[in-house]
Amino acid sequence: MPHSQSAIPESRQPIRGFPRGAARRLLFAAVIGLLPACNTTHNPAPALDTTPPPSARIHAAAPLAPQEFAQVFTTAAVAADHALASQAGLEVLKLGGNAVDAAVATSFALSVVRPYSCGIGGGGFMVIHLREHPRGPVTTALNYRETGPAAITPTFFEGDPDPDAATHGGKAVAVPGHVAGMFYALEKYGTLSREQVLAPAIRFAEEGFIVDAHYIESTREVIEWITAAPRRAERFPFLWDRFLFKGEVKIGDRIKLPEQARALRLLAQHGPDAFYKGEIGEALVRAVQADGGIITMADLAAYRVQEVAPLEITAANSPVRGRRILGMPPPSSGGIVLVQVLEMLEARPDLTAAAKKAGHNSALYIHLVAEASKHAFADRARWVGDPNFVDVPLKGLLSETYLADRAAKITDATLPHEAYGAIAPPPEDHGTSHLCVVDQWGNAVSCSETINLIFGSLLPVPEFGFCLNDEIDDFTTRSEQANAFGLVQSLGNRPEPGKRPLSSMTPTIVLEKDPAGGPDRAILLAGGSGGPRIISGTVQSSLNVLLFDMSAGDAIAAPRFHHQWSPNTLQLEHGLINTDVEAQLKARGHTTARHQPMGNIQLIRAHPAGGWQASADPRKGGIPAGY
Repeated sequence: MPHSQSAIPESRQPIRGFPRGAARRLLFAAVIGLLPACNTTHNPAPALDTTPPPSARIHAAAPLAPQEFAQVFTTAAVAADHALASQAGLEVLKLGGNAVDAAVATSFALSVVRPYSCGIGGGGFMVIHLREHPRGPVTTALNYRETGPAAITPTFFEGDPDPDAATHGGKAVAVPGHVAGMFYALEKYGTLSREQVLAPAIRFAEEGFIVDAHYIESTREVIEWITAAPRRAERFPFLWDRFLFKGEVKIGDRIKLPEQARALRLLAQHGPDAFYKGEIGEALVRAVQADGGIITMADLAAYRVQEVAPLEITAANSPVRGRRILGMPPPSSGGIVLVQVLEMLEARPDLTAAAKKAGHNSALYIHLVAEASKHAFADRARWVGDPNFVDVPLKGLLSETYLADRAAKITDATLPHEAYGAIAPPPEDHGTSHLCVVDQWGNAVSCSETINLIFGSLLPVPEFGFCLNDEIDDFTTRSEQANAFGLVQSLGNRPEPGKRPLSSMTPTIVLEKDPAGGPDRAILLAGGSGGPRIISGTVQSSLNVLLFDMSAGDAIAAPRFHHQWSPNTLQLEHGLINTDVEAQLKARGHTTARHQPMGNIQLIRAHPAGGWQASADPRKGGIPAGY
């Protein structure tokens, strides 16, 4: 099994929303177990839908016609976790743009319509596979993850009396990379102008967008936190007034962001300098420093995107069967965990075949994937960080010998907690929001980006109407303490100037050989949001397609499970709770718990009859678009 690695480079918000519309409510009931869920071992794809799409140009003020969360398109597709964002990508595709142009347009639109998940105050990762491009076939990855400011130190938060210092306010903000990443991608691999790709997002910001159920569900904890103590609303007035309507925001409210429209216009006119050297950056620095943060204009000017080779494997047998898996190298941990899980399954064809025979989401299948995941998450906790600052034993962690040894330890029962992963470095045997785009030429982009927790640091830049990240919490800010999502991480992930924190984002593309002899073609794109559950959701949704041949809609609607090694708990969605499956898992030694819903995944797969199936997770209420 050959591997390739780069010169190395979340959405991490809890996802608790519900889809809109009667059809999606019915579907989501199936997902959480109120109706029979998708549990067959084979879910045939629907017949190819060739109905012409509606006009690509959509206004935020216009009501959306009822649509399903999973659709089929003949030529090109966009899957994002908000309908307007998917439509922004479609609008650009219909202008003749390629997948990168559409991804950039979709991303900027998400900054407006999902302001609590991602945006120009955050950062992310992008995996790109271009079959047709003036530069020739291109397979690459962009790391525009946020970085530590120059004044930060590894012990910056040790002894800080404020328990929320790394998650709320100015100290929590890392140097944003989103704008730099988007324009790097556009200028190097796109084909349209800044004005063209930013036009939909500017329009949505001016006209406003309608608050949906996921927005309400996501903001409840923020409202509770702000109202729990005096002066918090005074500390974050723009957030409290404009995004939360003083705690009274409700479904159907319209949120307009003329301030962000102004920022986007400046970016269209002047490019990234408007953010990193101009008045947007100056306003950002004022907001951060006024709340005790340490970012300076010099930090912004020094930010650089890293272009790297994707993390890649090609496996010969089930479930990958000779296909190439492209993921993100560190400081993304998602690519490593996904590759480790798939290769452990590859190393145990006996268990994989038995699990497939037992059926999707059978106790044996869940046990097998959970045990592989525990080994991978244990390695994540011990060894993974920013390879520009720490020695990540990547070749050892991905070596065939090491992973075969881990796989051999998988039995019918769980192991002691300390028996997972590599206790010593293995031998060198040399969240968030996610979007997927496939264009008319078969070019593909899988892109994950985040501002971390809901509304990030809660600190907006009021002059320009966007929230700043709290990615500092993705570092190991306090020794031997888990972060906001319960992840224990190594001291190698402590904050340093210019360092990028460990991430769970898992943008993924699966390729296969072109029968006509052309460049490899994309057959599956996936990724998501939800902290460490991004990884498990992406792994399981991908396996649902690769191992069980599910349609895109069934693949993401099926109930999911999650184990991150520590805490030692197997989390199950409602469709798996209080069932014979749960009883069998307990008999194998698992401690189970309910977690609903389990992340949010966007997925596009090649339709067996031609064209594309595109799905936006009903747990968040997104709708794909295409033609």
